[in-house]
Amino acid sequence: MQQKNKFLVVREDLLQDPVLIITEGLLVGRLSECELLLNHPSVSRVQAGIKQIEGDYYIFNLRPSNPIKLNARPIAENQALGAGDMLEAGPFLLEIDFTADALVIKVSLQIGRIVHEGDVSSPALTTKNLEDLSVVLSGAKKKAVPRAAPLPGTKALDIFWDKRIREAGKMVRPAPLFPHSQKRVGKSQFNWTPTSDLARGWPISFLIWGVIAVGLVSGAGAFWYANAYAPAPLSLAHAQNQLTIFPAIALKPNSNSCTTCHSLSGGMESNCASCHNAAAFAPTVIQPHHNAGIGCTTCHTEHKGKEFKPAEAALLTCTQCHSDTNRNTYNGRKVGTPHSGKFGYPTANGKWIWKGLDESEWSTKQIAVTRLPADSDQQWRSKQFHVLHVQRVRAVGALAGDMQGRLSCSSCHKSFNPIDRETPRQTCGICHNGRLEPGTHRQVIAADKPNCTSCHVQHIKDKRHWNPSLLARN
Repeated sequence: MQQKNKFLVVREDLLQDPVLIITEGLLVGRLSECELLLNHPSVSRVQAGIKQIEGDYYIFNLRPSNPIKLNARPIAENQALGAGDMLEAGPFLLEIDFTADALVIKVSLQIGRIVHEGDVSSPALTTKNLEDLSVVLSGAKKKAVPRAAPLPGTKALDIFWDKRIREAGKMVRPAPLFPHSQKRVGKSQFNWTPTSDLARGWPISFLIWGVIAVGLVSGAGAFWYANAYAPAPLSLAHAQNQLTIFPAIALKPNSNSCTTCHSLSGGMESNCASCHNAAAFAPTVIQPHHNAGIGCTTCHTEHKGKEFKPAEAALLTCTQCHSDTNRNTYNGRKVGTPHSGKFGYPTANGKWIWKGLDESEWSTKQIAVTRLPADSDQQWRSKQFHVLHVQRVRAVGALAGDMQGRLSCSSCHKSFNPIDRETPRQTCGICHNGRLEPGTHRQVIAADKPNCTSCHVQHIKDKRHWNPSLLARN
C-alpha cells in the first residue's frame, strides 16, 4: 500500500489558512526550511519528525538533548500518535487529530502555560473547532483505532531522517547574516578575514555620554582637590627646628616635615620608632598594650594644630580607653574603670590587687632588692611597692621625708603597731593626682584627677622615669 503522508496544518498562532502538506516525512523545528516551522529560541533547528508507517503516524525525536513531549512526557525515540494527543515544543502546543486520509496538526502558542498530563482530556484542548473545516475536509471521519506500539530502532529509519535533515540544510540559502562556513585551516586561511556584521557596535551616544561623565568627574576632582585632604598644622613638638626636651627623646627635629612619618619605605609605627630612639629614650610599649595592638599613634595623635602637644594628649587618653563606658574589646577582653573608680592604696580585703612589675621592667629600676625563694606573690608585690616609694620618690607637700628628702615609712604610715593602713589611702593623691608641665609649671592634669602614668609607666626603658616631673607638685 502506497504511503500518502498527508498532513493538514492548522495554525491558530498565525493568520493563515489551513495548509495541506504531502511529504515523505514532516520536519518540525526552528529551521526556516522545516515543513512545520516553530520560530522560537527554545525550539531546536530540527527537533522532531512525523512519518506514516504501515497506516500509523509516528513522532520521532531527532534531538535527544531537547526532546519533544507527548502528553507532557519527553519522547525517547518514537511514539505512535492518536487522536487527541498533545505535542509540546517550546511554547508551542500541537494537537493531533485525524481525517479520512490525513493527519491534522493544530498549532497554538501557549505562552506562560504548563500542560499537565491530565490536561489532555480537557474540553478546552479538543479539536472541536476543526468541524468548521468541513469545506476542506469534505465530511472526513476520524479514525478510531488503538495506539500502535513504538517502532524498534532500525538503520533504515536513521538513514531516512539523516537524509531529510541534510536536504533541509542544503535548501538554506547562504546570506551575510546567516554564515555557514567555518574558519579555514592551514595555508588556506591567509585570505580569511573575520566579519563584523554579527557584532553589535557601540552606539555613538555611549561614547559621547562617557566623555561627558569623565569630564564632569575630572572637573569636580580638580575643584575639590584642595579640600580632599587638608590636615591641621603639625603639633608643636614636630613643628620646631631644634630639640627642646633634654635629655632628647628623638634623633633630630622634624621641622614640619611630612615625609618623616608618611613615607613609602615604612609604616607610621616603624617611622615613629626609628626617630624616637635616642640615648635617654627607647620606643618601647608595655606588653599588654603591644598584645592589644596599641601603638604610638593610638595615644599620640597629630594634626591638632601648632599648639597641640602629643605627650600631654597621651596622658588624657588613658581614661578614655580604661573606662566602663568603653564597649570595645582588646584580645577578647574589656577594659573597665580601674581601682573601682577610686584612687588609693592598691589593696582590697587585705590582699594586693596591684600586680607588680615583671622581671624585664623591674630590672630597669636598678634597685638592689631581689625576690627570695620563700617570697610569695603577695610578699613580693609588697616588697616592690615599698622599695619603689622609699628609695626612689621624693617627699613633697606636707609629707615628711628622710635626710635625703625621700619618702620614708613614716611619710605614709602614722603607726606601726598596729600598722596604719588608712592614712596611705588619703596621702596617695598628694603625689598621684594632677600633673604640672616641667619648666613652665602649667597644669596638664587637674589636681583632682588621677595621674595614671606616675604608676603605670608605658615606655619602661625610658631613662627619665625618676626625675621630679613624675610628681604632680614639686
